[in-house]
Amino acid sequence: MADRRMFIRNMVLTGMGISVADKISAHAAEYGKTEGKRIGMIGLDTGHCAAFTKSINGSPEEFNGYKITAAYPKGTENIIEWKERIPQITEEVRQYGVKIVDSIPALLEQVDAVILTCIDGNMHLEQAIPVLKAGKPLFIDKPVSASLADTIAIFEVAKHYKTPVFSCSSLRYMASVQEVISGKSGKIVGAEAYSPAIIEKTHPDFFWYGIHGVEILYAVMGAGCEKLSRTHTTGTDLVVGVWKDGRIGTFRGTRTGIHSYGGIAYGEKGDTVLGPYDGYESMLKAVTLFFRSGQSPIEEEVTMEICAFMEAADKSKSLGSKQVSLNEVWGRGKAEAFKKLKSII
Repeated sequence: MADRRMFIRNMVLTGMGISVADKISAHAAEYGKTEGKRIGMIGLDTGHCAAFTKSINGSPEEFNGYKITAAYPKGTENIIEWKERIPQITEEVRQYGVKIVDSIPALLEQVDAVILTCIDGNMHLEQAIPVLKAGKPLFIDKPVSASLADTIAIFEVAKHYKTPVFSCSSLRYMASVQEVISGKSGKIVGAEAYSPAIIEKTHPDFFWYGIHGVEILYAVMGAGCEKLSRTHTTGTDLVVGVWKDGRIGTFRGTRTGIHSYGGIAYGEKGDTVLGPYDGYESMLKAVTLFFRSGQSPIEEEVTMEICAFMEAADKSKSLGSKQVSLNEVWGRGKAEAFKKLKSII
């Protein structure tokens, strides 16, 4: 075994032909043990699972020493095309040295933090509760849930059990977006964002895919949208939001043409083009830093307002593009959330 380890290490260093699995084994041997830095994954029904595992386990030293060590495959029950992918994705994840377990409780016994990757936001509240009760820091891959009510409930459960949680789309971590957040453009006076907005019947319209562009918009604008209106056609959505300080932010969701992500942030020091998308790595570094520190890089109010924005957009669509107040959506979401919380806490 020692000879094989040394052989693999040398192959990695020289860049000669070697399998991904062997590269990961070499990194693990080189970096050492991961007690206290073991990540569990819930829901192996999306390509994000293998991509996240390949990145983190391939170079744990770049991700604060963390490794994905165990996974519970069960994901969506209702989106058949993705449910049918679970066996395939399970095998893809297994090749990176991840142990497959048969329940969330079994997973929680073996890990220190959790990434919830299940593609079905309708299941996230149910899946998050045992993680938060167990005190394991939790990152929820987009969408945080499939409703504002469930999102509020998740954050309230996290507070009750004093367990840190955060969620976002990886589009927030595009280099250009992070430059704007760091102040490159000065104060942002308005923004436009765009992304694909494929519609899935089991989710409110933007919760499935439009969330990527909405996340870009909120990353540069921050919270504070008071009202919005949405124009909907078969191939495109256009949402115009008015922030409480008078700024205007727009989201364009597309279902035709080339699928791309980006936008423009209008700043007092100049405008910044947002994009192109540059992968998951920056987000995963933020996730593992969150696991280490217990401090979310995103205020929960921002994540909840993203959900309120998307629900308000659906309301505007149902009203024939009439303007909708986010306060109305907030009120309904909070009422529904606290009904759910009575049976949870």
